[in-house]
Amino acid sequence: MNKKLNGIVGLVVVAAIIGAANLILSSLPLRMDLTGEKLYTLTKGSKAVLAKLEQDVTLKFYLSSSSAEMPMQLKTYAQQVQNLLKEYELAGKGHVTLEAYDRYGVEPQNVNPFGQPVYFGLVAVCGDREETLARFSPRTESTLEYDVTRCITRVAWPERPVVGLMTSLKNVLGGAPQNPMMMQRQQPDPGWAAFSELKKDYDVREVPADTDKIDDDIKTLVVLHAKDLSEKTLFAIDQFVIKGGRLVACVDPFSIMDMLSSRQQQNPMMMQMGGQDGPSTLGKLFDAWGIQFDTSRLVADLASATKLNVGNGRAEENPAFLSLSGKNMDKKDLLVSGLTQVMFPFAGALSFTGKDGLSFEPLIVTSEKDACLVDRMGAQFGMGAMRKDLNPDGVQRTLAGRLTGTFKTAFPKGPDWKEGSTNAVPAVVAEGKGTVVVFGDSDFLADQFCVQVMNTLFGPIAQPINDNLVLFANVIEQYAGREELIGVRSRGPSNRPFVKVDELEAKAMAKWQKKQQELEAALEQTQQRLAALQKQKSGNERMILSKEQQEEIAQFRKTRADTQRQLKNVRKELTADIDSLGLTLKVLNILAVPLLVIAFGVFRGLLRRRR
Repeated sequence: MNKKLNGIVGLVVVAAIIGAANLILSSLPLRMDLTGEKLYTLTKGSKAVLAKLEQDVTLKFYLSSSSAEMPMQLKTYAQQVQNLLKEYELAGKGHVTLEAYDRYGVEPQNVNPFGQPVYFGLVAVCGDREETLARFSPRTESTLEYDVTRCITRVAWPERPVVGLMTSLKNVLGGAPQNPMMMQRQQPDPGWAAFSELKKDYDVREVPADTDKIDDDIKTLVVLHAKDLSEKTLFAIDQFVIKGGRLVACVDPFSIMDMLSSRQQQNPMMMQMGGQDGPSTLGKLFDAWGIQFDTSRLVADLASATKLNVGNGRAEENPAFLSLSGKNMDKKDLLVSGLTQVMFPFAGALSFTGKDGLSFEPLIVTSEKDACLVDRMGAQFGMGAMRKDLNPDGVQRTLAGRLTGTFKTAFPKGPDWKEGSTNAVPAVVAEGKGTVVVFGDSDFLADQFCVQVMNTLFGPIAQPINDNLVLFANVIEQYAGREELIGVRSRGPSNRPFVKVDELEAKAMAKWQKKQQELEAALEQTQQRLAALQKQKSGNERMILSKEQQEEIAQFRKTRADTQRQLKNVRKELTADIDSLGLTLKVLNILAVPLLVIAFGVFRGLLRRRR
């Protein structure tokens, strides 16, 4: 009796100890991310943002957890989002508070057209400022951390960054009507849609193409097809980058907008030749940074050709007008990972020769098998003049890339300009950390290649026709915002595929297709033999099957039955292999822990016995 009582008391004590341990451990910030993609680990960029918070930020997480309309897929993803937000609260060290609400405050999602809307979003609050992430979606899982971190930075640091624009093109930022003869009738030119949208969140300031100094308050400088830059301007850009400024360089071997401006044409597909348009490059700076950019040749890619109207009701595929898809983007980089369609008309190829302290990451590339370089002058006449150069060489070209690291000045002995300068010659900063994003095209930001302007009762509205504007917005958002945002990378998917099962299915499909092709080949051969035998007949014999024809048909039926049986066996083998794999995993999952416990017990017993 005493033994039973002691046993019961012992079990109660053990249960109490386990309960107390769970209660204590649950209150401690002990968390371990065991996922292969580190789904619940914040990157250095997010941690740096949280470490610099000086004001408290409240994250209000809205989720219709009690709604029957909430799909199970969203519920599973919501748990992942909430766990990640908990990491923000822990890393914020008192400056970040996470609050969960059942609904309201954010835009609803209509997951069921016949049901009630559900709520799944976030509102960041800092003082009297609010920033909303209207909705979370598994489709944007790769940018989840970046979206949350950006939301926090917008409420914690609400100032409008200054973005500079240096260009040789006209009316990019808008201004007077393009046709001076009709100034009284026309509204002021709003400028390119890409920069009109930019003005809503940033202070966009034009920088003269002959400047000798970049203003100190400009955080990001966009150089858009700035041609024939003088040495004093190149030195100003050089020092801007070395002092930590972010540069977005859009160079171009042939700018269609520059050509149209010089010819007063409005149709970008009419490639009349002649004029004063020319290429743009950063010359001396590219040499110092290890960037090569050939302004005499254009990139052509047969896999990314665009169908263009060439007049007279005809259309032709032009491989120099690049329509790039998601497979041309770096899926690991937030700048381009979510893009599905980008157009680069008449772009040039970038390459990196290597420089100490600098690294180059391609962001947008061509295909490997179907790309080549074509003559700049010939490509402008269309496929007829370009066809002789269309010889894919198996080399993948880079159309856009990021250059980071320690930049060394291209002017180690100082700038060679004194005459005509309004400022005193400044001291040279020899090196410094910076970031440069280079595009081998500038026309991708022009309205003709990224938006369709719709005339409405509320005025003209630019409707995007591809992801060109999204690409530009991503670059400016990341490089004109907080420096820490550059360190936030895309996240891996939480849904991991069954790679082994996929391999088994692909192997079985290959067998299936082989057998099916054999059956089709046998059918075709039988039909040919039957036709040959039929030709040998004459008169009424054509209505009667000969003995040879009957044997051929019988043989074909036997071959078809054997092949169909083999196809069934292939399916059975696939099912058996998958079932065997599943059984093995189940056995391991069920027996692994008990076997480990038994092995530990045996090892401990042997150890005690030896002692």
